[in-house]
Amino acid sequence: MTQQTQVARLARPNPVRWAMFSGLLALGSMAFVTLARAETIITAHGISTFGDLKYPADFDHLDYVDPDAPKGGEMSQWWPGGFDSLNPYSIKGRSDVLASLPYESILIGTADEIGSSYCLLCSTIEYPEDRSWVIFNLRPEVKFSDGTPMTADDVVFSYETFRDKGLSDFRRIFAQNVKSAEALDAHRVKFTFNDGVPWRDLPADVGGLSIISKADYVANARDLEENDIRPFIGTGPYSLERMNIGQTVVYRRNPDYWGKALPINKGQNNFDTIRMEYFADSAAAFEAFKAGAYTFRKENTLKIWAEQYDFPAVKSGAIKLEEIPSGAKATGQAYVFNLRREKFQDIRVRQAIGLMFNFDWTNKTLFYGLYARVNSFWENTWMAAEGAPSPEEAALLQPLVEEGLLDASILTDPPVSGAVSGDRQLDRGNLRKASKLMDEAGWAVGADGMRRNAKGEVFTLEVLSDNPSFSRINNPLVENLRALGLDAKLSEVDGAQYEDRVRPPKYDFDLVTEFARTTYFSGPELQQYYGSATADVSAFNVMGLKSPAVDRMIKVLLATRTKDDLTVATKAMDRVLRAEQFWIPQWYKAADWVASYDFYEHPATPAPYALGEFSFWWYNAEKAAALKASGALK
Repeated sequence: MTQQTQVARLARPNPVRWAMFSGLLALGSMAFVTLARAETIITAHGISTFGDLKYPADFDHLDYVDPDAPKGGEMSQWWPGGFDSLNPYSIKGRSDVLASLPYESILIGTADEIGSSYCLLCSTIEYPEDRSWVIFNLRPEVKFSDGTPMTADDVVFSYETFRDKGLSDFRRIFAQNVKSAEALDAHRVKFTFNDGVPWRDLPADVGGLSIISKADYVANARDLEENDIRPFIGTGPYSLERMNIGQTVVYRRNPDYWGKALPINKGQNNFDTIRMEYFADSAAAFEAFKAGAYTFRKENTLKIWAEQYDFPAVKSGAIKLEEIPSGAKATGQAYVFNLRREKFQDIRVRQAIGLMFNFDWTNKTLFYGLYARVNSFWENTWMAAEGAPSPEEAALLQPLVEEGLLDASILTDPPVSGAVSGDRQLDRGNLRKASKLMDEAGWAVGADGMRRNAKGEVFTLEVLSDNPSFSRINNPLVENLRALGLDAKLSEVDGAQYEDRVRPPKYDFDLVTEFARTTYFSGPELQQYYGSATADVSAFNVMGLKSPAVDRMIKVLLATRTKDDLTVATKAMDRVLRAEQFWIPQWYKAADWVASYDFYEHPATPAPYALGEFSFWWYNAEKAAALKASGALK
C-alpha cells in the first residue's frame, strides 16, 4: 500500500511472500517454532514474496555498495517548481521532493532484489505460514533524530495515524486489510490481518509504514492531513537542517544515527548534506548547474543531453557525463484522461485522441530516436504482455469476456499498444481513423470545422502542464487535436496550481502527464492505483478508473500463490488495463543520463534496480579540492 504523494518516494518495500513449508525445517537463517496448536511460526531477518531471501542473516553488506565508501561532502540537485510543505503524506500543498528522507520503516527493500524486504527497525520478524499476522521484534537501540528511543507504542501510533489521517485511498485499503495493531511489550508489535483478504503481501505492507515520533506529534499538535513546514520526527539518518520555502532544502546526516553500523546500511548514507534547489524555469536550472549552483544532474531532457553539454566545464573534464544502464521498470509516463468527465466515457473518443499523439515523429524529430515507447504497465520487465495471450492468461480472461466485461478480441489479439505513426507531425492515416471514431461517438464536424455533440456543445480539451520543457511535445499534440476538430489548448500553470487542480478533491483537468504506477510483484496497492472504490478519493488513481474487469483482475492477482501464477495474472492484468485505453503512453529509456562535477563516485557495477545517488554514491574530497583550486568550482 502506498501512503505518499507523487513527489516523495514510496515508503513500502516490495510486496512479499513466503513459500509454504510444512513440518519442522531449518532453512538458512530461518528457524521454525511449533506452537501447541501445531501452527508453524517462521522467525526470520526478512521476508520474500517467492522463494528465499538473497542475503542471509549474517551478511556483511549489500553487494552493490562499497562498504568502505568515505563519508562527507554534499550531494546537490535541482527540482522543478517549488514547495510549500514538508509533509509528504498530505494532498494539501506541494511537499519537498525529499520530504520523506527523515523517515524509516520497519522493513526495507534492496536495489538488487524484487520482492524481498529486510529488517531495519526490527531485528527479526515472526509470522505463520499463512501470513495472517506478523510480529516485529524491534531493535531496542533505535532512536529518533531528537535522541529519544523508538518503541512499539510509536509503531502502533504511526499505524493508527496513517489509518485515520493518511491519504483517503490508503485509509480505505488499510481498513479492509488490517484488523488490529498492538504493542505486546516495549519492543514487540503485532499486526493481525482481516479474514477474507489475501495475506501474502500484508506483512511487508505494514512493515513498510513510515514511523514517526508519537511524543513529538502529540506535544506539537501535529496533523498528518495538513501541509506543514515543520517535519515530523523520524528515525532516519538525515534530518532537516535549513530551508528557504519554495527554493532550497538542506538535510544533514546525523552523526549519532542509531543504525549506521548495521550491515544493510554499510556503504550507504555517505553525504554529510543533501541539498535540493528549486527552479521554476528549466533553462535557468541548467545555467545554474553550469555555474556550479548545484553539482549533480539527472538529465531528463534529451534535447539538452544531446545538444547542450558542450560547455567549457564538460570539455575540461570538470563535469563528467555518464549513461548508466538501468534494469528498473519503466515509470509508466503517459497522458491520462479524466474519466470523471462525460466526454471521455466513450472509449472511441479516447482512442481518437490517442491517435493524434505521434510518438514516432516526436522521437525522431525531438528525441534523436533515443527513446522507446511505453506500451505496457510493466514495461521493461518480464511481466509485460506480448502477442496473443497464453492459454493460462486466456483462462483468467475468459470469465470476464463471458460476463460481457471485456471484448472477446482480448482472448486472441495482441495487447493494445500506442498508435504507430508516420514521419510527419500529423499522420493523415491516423487522422482519418480518429475522425471516423469521433463521428461514430456522436461528435460531428460543423461548418466552422469544430466538432459538436447532439446538444451543439463544442468538444473542448485542455492539456494541463506544469512543466515548460514539455511545451515542444504538448504543442504539436494540441495542433493535431485541432486538426481533428477539437477546441484544444495547452494551459501551463505553476506547480501549486497543478497539484490543486489534479489532486482530490478537485480533479479539474482533461488531459495531464502523469505516471501509471505499478510494482513488480503487485499487491494491495493496485486497489489504490486502479480500484473503483478509490477512484474519487485517490491521489494515485488520477484518471478515476472504475472498471469491473480491472477490479476482478486485482482480486485474481492478489490471490496468486506462486511466482509463475503471479506472472500470468500480471500479464492478464496488463492486457485488461491496456484495453481500457485511459492513457496515451509516452516514452522511456533503460538508462540514466547523469552529468556531475567530477568528485562524485559510485560502485563500478550499477545496482540493477536503482541509480542510488543519494544512498550509495560518495564524495571524493581530493577531487573536489582540485576542482576548487582550478577555479572550475566555487
